[in-house]
Amino acid sequence: MAVKDLNKIFPKEDSLLTKPRPYVNHSVEFKHPYSVKKRMEVLEKSGMNVFNFPAEMITGVDFLSDSGTTTMTNKQWASLHLGDESYGSNKGYFQLKKQVQKIFGKEFFNDPNKQKPNAFIFHQGRSCENALFSIIGRLGTGLIIPSNGHFDTTEANIMANKIQALNLFSKQLKDPLSNYHFKGDMDVDKLKDLLKKSHKKIPMGFLTITNNTGGGQPVSMNNVQQVSALMHKYDLPLFFDACRFSENAWFIKKYDKNYRNKSIKEIVKKMFTYVDGFTISFKKDGLVNMGGGLFIKEDGYFQKKYPQIADQIINLQILTEGHPTYGGMSGRDIMALVEGLKTVVELQYLDYRINQVKTFCKSLVDKGIPVLTPPGGHAVYLDMNKFFEDTDKKPGDFGGIAFTALLLGLYGHRACELGNFAFGTYNSKTKKETFPEVNFVRFAIPRLRYEQQDLEAAAESIKVLYDYRKQIPSVKAIYGKELSLRHFKAKFKFK
Repeated sequence: MAVKDLNKIFPKEDSLLTKPRPYVNHSVEFKHPYSVKKRMEVLEKSGMNVFNFPAEMITGVDFLSDSGTTTMTNKQWASLHLGDESYGSNKGYFQLKKQVQKIFGKEFFNDPNKQKPNAFIFHQGRSCENALFSIIGRLGTGLIIPSNGHFDTTEANIMANKIQALNLFSKQLKDPLSNYHFKGDMDVDKLKDLLKKSHKKIPMGFLTITNNTGGGQPVSMNNVQQVSALMHKYDLPLFFDACRFSENAWFIKKYDKNYRNKSIKEIVKKMFTYVDGFTISFKKDGLVNMGGGLFIKEDGYFQKKYPQIADQIINLQILTEGHPTYGGMSGRDIMALVEGLKTVVELQYLDYRINQVKTFCKSLVDKGIPVLTPPGGHAVYLDMNKFFEDTDKKPGDFGGIAFTALLLGLYGHRACELGNFAFGTYNSKTKKETFPEVNFVRFAIPRLRYEQQDLEAAAESIKVLYDYRKQIPSVKAIYGKELSLRHFKAKFKFK
């Protein structure tokens, strides 16, 4: 019998329930076995703020962020040695230009020697936002920038420039019974109403892909098309906050029948035909530890409406980041980014990445823990309102802060509260707290870093705290509750 004929007898490889990882470990780092007692002591000294807790003392999974925490590939590590640290026009700049054009479209990175530049490199995403919104803020007063969900630093950069950051979350996001796969969509009806009443006050619109504040949920191609058409009807530009663009494309391929036979690269190209520019932190779907960019579509609505802004961005870039051809990034980081952009659009990588998140989510659901479902691409979000709904916890007790502190101190896993404290505000004059529409604790999973055993250990720890949720004490902010971006700076203690 021929070897090839045996394939007809035995079950196919794809029928097996457990699949091997699409990568092997290149190197490992052993953790120091810090005791619970020591972790709790340090947690108290740090004011129970998980951002201030020493990372080396995390004995479990560090879910604090998926930004800049990627484990890079061997090709990326090799590319570091090829970095060109020239102050102007390093070789990595031209390779990055080619890769950006290949993924997003040639119109997003023109030849600066022939015309005004439209591609701006920064050391990370929030620097791009700061440059963009500080210039947009000069256009007038009372401006509004609508989004499907501005993330915390995006919102802060907008508000710092006296602009209103307006979130138009989808109706499905607020429906716990909805199985809709694109809960990150913008509410189109609310956008229509806003544009009718206030289009003269709107300099641009934003779509965050995937919607980090909205539970890490993806945005449908249909919603991208609709929002783009509405904005362009009023000659207004639309931008992506494109940090997780490839993960968003994966969901479109998986759950939109019109794109099942399209490649990730084709879907990404299609998505970006609808926008006039984008900001991006390459620390997410660039698979690197540092880098960001601001890209404006050549002859798009933004460039036509604000032709003077490119020069202003270059001036800011030079003042704060460096020459436009390195923009605050080292040459070796640029080379690693070029390789990362090649990997991130590969289906093999995305299948494993997002299915790892889905498996972690399923483990929590099977344990009866209230999480946002279906899960998004980079994180699992605990619904803290449901988590504490049978307790006497009030919004101002900040149960999410208490939960993350205990999870870190007792079990060694670090998560991030993105709810009543992070997105809430306190008016020191009226003594009034304002709480957000969403109240989550986020478990962001770094790319290529952890294995299933790590995530299951975290799920078991979360289950213990859920079972003992009535014993979780309330929290009091002893410093910083009136500050902007307060979750980065505040200090707490248990009541």
